[in-house]
Amino acid sequence: MKQNIASRITDIGPLTIAAEDDHIVSIDFGIISPENCTISIIHEAFRQLSEYFAGTRKIFNLPLKLSGTDFQKSVWEALLDIPYGQTATYGGIAKMIGKKKACRAVGMACHRNPVSIVVPCHRVVGSNGNLTGYGGGIDVKAWLLELETKHMHNL
Repeated sequence: MKQNIASRITDIGPLTIAAEDDHIVSIDFGIISPENCTISIIHEAFRQLSEYFAGTRKIFNLPLKLSGTDFQKSVWEALLDIPYGQTATYGGIAKMIGKKKACRAVGMACHRNPVSIVVPCHRVVGSNGNLTGYGGGIDVKAWLLELETKHMHNL
C-alpha cells in the first residue's frame, strides 16, 4: 500500500503525517519529507492540529488506520477515552482494558503509538503523577498538557 507523506513545522516543532487510503496511519516527530503532498486528509490533519495548538479544538475528527497488536489497539482505544485536559496513569489504563498488571506493557504500547497527539498518549503519566517518556520529549509532553490545561474550559 502506497503511503502519502507530508512534513510541516508546527507549534511543537516538525511533524510528519502519513496516510493510506484516506486514513491517517502515523504522526511522527521530525521531518521525513518536504511539504509537497496533495492528499486532502493530510492537509485536514495539519489543519486540525493547528486548531488544537491554538486551543480551539479539543477532539480530533480524523479517520485513523492503526496498525498494531490487539493489545496495542486496546490501549490506543483507551487513550482516546482520556478527556482533554486530564491525565490517566499507565496502571489506570491497564485496569481500563482489563489487564490490571500490564502497566509496563501499556507503557510500551504508548511508546509504539503511531498517531501522536491525536491518540493522546501525552495524557498518560506515572503512578506518582510525574511525566514519563514521550516520543517528542518530556518538554513537548509538558507543553501539550499545559496547553490543554490552559484551554480546558474554552469552547
